[in-house]
Amino acid sequence: MNIFQLPIIYAIFFAFTFSIFMNGMLMRLTRNYKKKNERIEKRLSNRNISPYGGIATSFAFFVTTIFLGKAEQDFLTIGICAVAISIIGLIDDIYNLEWRAKLVAQTVIIIYPLVDLEIFINVESFLGLEMNNYLNIFISLFWILVIINSINFIDNMDGLTVIVSGSICLQVALLANYSDIYKVTDVSLLLLATLIGFLFYNFPPAKLYFGDSGTLFVGYVLGFISIIFDWNPSQEVILLSPLSPALFIFVVPILDFAVVTTDRIKNKKSPTTGGTDHISHRLLNLGYSEKKVLVEFLILSFTFYALLIVTISSSGLFSYFFAFCYLLFFIFNFLRYRKLDSLA
Repeated sequence: MNIFQLPIIYAIFFAFTFSIFMNGMLMRLTRNYKKKNERIEKRLSNRNISPYGGIATSFAFFVTTIFLGKAEQDFLTIGICAVAISIIGLIDDIYNLEWRAKLVAQTVIIIYPLVDLEIFINVESFLGLEMNNYLNIFISLFWILVIINSINFIDNMDGLTVIVSGSICLQVALLANYSDIYKVTDVSLLLLATLIGFLFYNFPPAKLYFGDSGTLFVGYVLGFISIIFDWNPSQEVILLSPLSPALFIFVVPILDFAVVTTDRIKNKKSPTTGGTDHISHRLLNLGYSEKKVLVEFLILSFTFYALLIVTISSSGLFSYFFAFCYLLFFIFNFLRYRKLDSLA
């Protein structure tokens, strides 16, 4: 039960400062961290930097959601579950869990809010089916798993997860505000504020890493934000699209996920094993600095967003034309990055 409610601007400021405080405190507590090399994986960095920034950021986000008032009780439940999945990530950071165990834990923590809060991607309504929400829950579960693991994949360079996830937060917030879905706007901005607080310690050269505790947390919250944006029990059309445009804002981490996964399958490697074959690594191999890679991802993200906004704001043939341009831009970048050599 909420004791009081903060105005959103104060909640954002609190999320930002509390994230800085929590991450700074955790960085000092783990300054003697020594990396364990139990996984046989190729990594960009072997520095002994604490990977526990995610647990501090998730806690800062959860505490802030308490101050949003009764209108945001759904997000309080999601915030609790986000901390739970962050703890799973923390255990993985420490003990290197087997991927099947992580998948089972992720599935359980995702399904609980889907069933308890009855929020999901309403695929059955879109397809004209009646399956007692079983298909809706399955598709929603699959979608959030993809987002979680796409964000986990993108966490391969200093500052990159925050830049990509932060861009998604801002874009969802703008789109939600335009669509009068203010609770999604508020929570997206809170998540953005906590991420910026963490960026103080993660900007190249990083002093603190996100780790699985952070990527699982961010992917989980963003996945549910996209579903809550899409959830439409009144069957009204959102903007000019029968499906939520928020689902298409996640294209950048999905692009990286697609490039890496298809390349590893082609070369008969396990997609779950870490490596230096991500888009960021391929750009570094071209001679890009880490900061230039971050700028490239920002430009890529907001170019996709601009195409999305033009598409959903148009009507008739123009809408189909811009949707086709969006698809072509995705295919072009997929092929372009696939051609680049991985970092040795």
